[in-house]
Amino acid sequence: MLIKTAEFIISNTDYRKCPQDGKPEYAFIGRSNVGKSSLINMLTNRKGLAMTSSTPGKTMLINHFLINNEWYLVDLPGYGYARRGKENRERLQKIIEDYVLERGALTSLFVLVDSRHEPQKIDLEFMEWLGENGVPFSIVFTKGDKQGPVKLQQNVEAYKEKLFETWEELPPVFVTSSEKKSGREELLDYIEQINKTL
Repeated sequence: MLIKTAEFIISNTDYRKCPQDGKPEYAFIGRSNVGKSSLINMLTNRKGLAMTSSTPGKTMLINHFLINNEWYLVDLPGYGYARRGKENRERLQKIIEDYVLERGALTSLFVLVDSRHEPQKIDLEFMEWLGENGVPFSIVFTKGDKQGPVKLQQNVEAYKEKLFETWEELPPVFVTSSEKKSGREELLDYIEQINKTL
C-alpha cells in the first residue's frame, strides 16, 4: 500500500464523538513507551504525525488520522502506566474499553509489544481480555533493531510459546523497527488485504 495522504482529524476521550463516516479504523495500542508514536510516524512516512515523547503515557486521547481518504489509523492511549494515579488509570481504562468494545468502525487492533522484554503480565492479560470479548487483533513487536536477529527471534518465539499456553491459535504477528522501517510493508499490506474484503 502506498500512503499518499495522512492527516490528523480529531482527538477526544469519547468513542461516540469519533468520526461517523463509517470508514474502517485500525487502532494501535500498547504499554507506555513501547514506541507507538514512532511506529505510526514510520508507517505513514510523516515525521511528526504522532507526537513522540520521552515521557511515557503522554497520549490521553483517542487520536484519529485519515489515511488516503480511505481508512483511519487510530492512536489509542497507552495502558498500564503506574505513575498516573488510580483515578487517572481508571479513567484511561474506561476510554480504552469503551472504544475497543463499543466502536463499530474498529476493524482491527494492533497490540504493540517491546521485543526486548520477556512476556509481560499486563500485555498477556490485555490480550486475554481481547480474546474473551472477540476483538480482532494482531501483535506488533516493536524495536526489532535494538538487539541482534537471533536474540530477537528467540524473544518472539518465547512470546508465542507463552501465548500457546492459553491460546489454541495465535493472531497475526509482525516484527517492526521504526528506525530501519522494517515491517512497514507487511503491516500496510495486511491492512490493505482487510480493506479489500470490507
